[in-house]
Amino acid sequence: MIEAHQFVDAARERGFDWYAGVPCSYLTPFINYVLQDPKLHYYSAANEGDAVALIAGVTLAGKRGVTMMQNSGLGNAVSPLTSLTWTFQLPQLLIVTWRGQPGVPDEPQHQLMGPITPQMLETMEIPWETFPTEADQIGPALDRAIAHMDATGRPYALVMQKGSVAPYALKSEGNRTRPAHTPARPTFKGVAPQALPSRTEVLARVIEHTPVEKTVVLASTGFCGRELYALDDRANQLYLVGSMGCVTTIALGLALARPDLRVVALDGDGAALMRMGAMATLGAYGPSNLVHLLLDNAAHDSTGGQSTVSPNVSFAAVASACGYALAIEGDDLSLVDQLFDANAVDGVRFGCVHTRPGSPDGLPRPKVTPVEVQARLGRHIGGQHDATSQAHAPVAS
Repeated sequence: MIEAHQFVDAARERGFDWYAGVPCSYLTPFINYVLQDPKLHYYSAANEGDAVALIAGVTLAGKRGVTMMQNSGLGNAVSPLTSLTWTFQLPQLLIVTWRGQPGVPDEPQHQLMGPITPQMLETMEIPWETFPTEADQIGPALDRAIAHMDATGRPYALVMQKGSVAPYALKSEGNRTRPAHTPARPTFKGVAPQALPSRTEVLARVIEHTPVEKTVVLASTGFCGRELYALDDRANQLYLVGSMGCVTTIALGLALARPDLRVVALDGDGAALMRMGAMATLGAYGPSNLVHLLLDNAAHDSTGGQSTVSPNVSFAAVASACGYALAIEGDDLSLVDQLFDANAVDGVRFGCVHTRPGSPDGLPRPKVTPVEVQARLGRHIGGQHDATSQAHAPVAS
């Protein structure tokens, strides 16, 4: 058994200052210690996949991060681990608890996940070892993790067994005050469906407001990224593929780690509905340099135009209820200007533009691979991280 500070201090010496996760009783002393260290950053995510995406954003900023979760949460994290961190080569250290470990009595909900945890990690090509339980094991374990992360650009896991870390009480987490409720501001003009702005028109307006030198634009998976690429393939842009719904938490991690940049997350209605819990995380932690713009066409456009349930949802009302500093929505292109031109606000700002379905004929796919586009962005913003391995890098879609 080790003390929490022994691992945290060794990790800090190696550049790990950023943590995100979902609690587990095995992790309690570890999380409690990190929470109470003012020099560390810890963010509580709505689910484990969002935590992975948040730390991916931190990695994009050139910093090292740790994602913590119970092994039951691996199911929530499969998508970003296989189609975000693997695809874009954004490494992070995973600390996964081993509930239901064979031979260790546990609750019935862990009876299946416990035995298959190692093979789940191995199937996702994530090398792992058990979390160190002796002080002299900590440094070598971290060094092995870093060597893998630096060589491959992909995650490494430490699987924590019961009783690995000595108890550490949560003395004070600080008081998180509920922000004053800022009502949503809808400005619908009653535009006919066929006269709604197109996604391309909205993205063109976004480009006008996002100078290359001062902003980063992260586009959601599907046609959003492809249309942005077709309009102008700029060095400050990243086109998400896979990991649907994760663009907001990636943007959050990047915005927190790089307060000198304005970070813009371009979202879609289907993606936002898939991970709506992320809006609560953005409302709680989102800084004033983060902009969340959702393009709502009420359809899964890139898969054939199937309807979403977004006509029943006021995304601005959700954002407002989650604590966003500004939440507006409407059916006119001028809303984009309102969102970017609004006076300084103390927190993340949100806008939802209702658009018509459809995309341009012959829409191209990005010719740059995900690894190339993240490395280009890292160089552009001066981040330290740059993928060192091009092996198995898939073509963006």
